[in-house]
Amino acid sequence: MNGVAAPILAVEDAPVSQALRPRRSVSVIMVVYRTGEALEESLARVQADPLVDEFVVVDNGSAPHEEARLAALARDPRVVLVQGQGNVGFARGANLGATRAGGDLLVFLNPDAFLQGGCIAALVREVEARPRLCLVGGRLLNADLTEQRGARRGEITPLSALLSMSGLARLVPGWRRHEVHLEDEALPDAAVRTPTVSGACFCMRREDFAAVGGFDEGYFLHVEDVDLCWRVRQAGGEVLFHPRAEVIHIGGTSQSSPLKVEFHKGVGLARYFRKRAANPWPWLWACALSPLVIGLAVARPLVRRLKA
Repeated sequence: MNGVAAPILAVEDAPVSQALRPRRSVSVIMVVYRTGEALEESLARVQADPLVDEFVVVDNGSAPHEEARLAALARDPRVVLVQGQGNVGFARGANLGATRAGGDLLVFLNPDAFLQGGCIAALVREVEARPRLCLVGGRLLNADLTEQRGARRGEITPLSALLSMSGLARLVPGWRRHEVHLEDEALPDAAVRTPTVSGACFCMRREDFAAVGGFDEGYFLHVEDVDLCWRVRQAGGEVLFHPRAEVIHIGGTSQSSPLKVEFHKGVGLARYFRKRAANPWPWLWACALSPLVIGLAVARPLVRRLKA
């Protein structure tokens, strides 16, 4: 691929025997929208995984060359291609994919994420081992195999979000307890409970996803994963971070404007804080902070551009 770092396998790609195949069928769901060069490798990795029984690709709108690749992909009998709905946003697109999927276990994967050996096996084994409602997220890696920011996060509140987004949680020692990103903590040996995991790679049972109502389609792009994790916990379920379910997440490959992406992230956070407010005072507090949250989100790509 031109312009995209060559993926490096973080886990050995050992052959998977029939004994390792999960008892229940697995559907991978991917929402695609002008992903760019990373898409080719991401699609190929899913097709090559022996545990994938079905691959549902929801095309929210692709460039002509990507449409040609998806048309070729659809010749694989395991592939279900969902098209024609336009750019309906990630949450609605993912729900469409889940509706069309026939698998018992649903693995949601971003189109710029490269599965590493054993990732899906680790996710589905963990889900199958948990009798109660659960969501298991994978470990996101940068191209250099360092853990990516956002794979595992603490409780996201208006205060913790503002301090994390502004960088103050890292700069001021007394405020470090408000840092929501946990990638600097020691890597656990096994799956552990974590308030929030990334929507770039996670697994749920079909019935669990349906029980919590799937993704909230009120989010267009970003924060829908934060909301889903919160609702799983509110329903008495578990959210877990799995250190051995790894994907290389390129990130920043979308052809959409970074300002537009960050704007949607800010709007999503503001909506999330209003939604989870338990009484009028937190709701008013969330409303008052909404402009600041959106402003900080939009400012981040501008600051990065100035630094560059």
